[in-house]
Amino acid sequence: MKTKIKKDNDNLRSEYIFDYSKTIRGKYYKKLIEEGSNVVILEPDVAKAFSNSAAVNDALRSLLDLTRTTHRLTKRTHRR
Repeated sequence: MKTKIKKDNDNLRSEYIFDYSKTIRGKYYKKLIEEGSNVVILEPDVAKAFSNSAAVNDALRSLLDLTRTTHRLTKRTHRR
């Protein structure tokens, strides 16, 4: 008579089993706050216009420079 082999109900490999009792809550939270991490999601049509994040940053910086320049030109003088 053959003996039946018991199958594990857990289908995960051993490297995917994670012991949550050893985790630290908020381990990287302080680092993210100190470094000032921001994530911005671009619309697909806007993302097509830029090849990478450096191109987006360059475009935004030039836009900021333009607004500073035009703000000085259009700023109203205060009347007394």
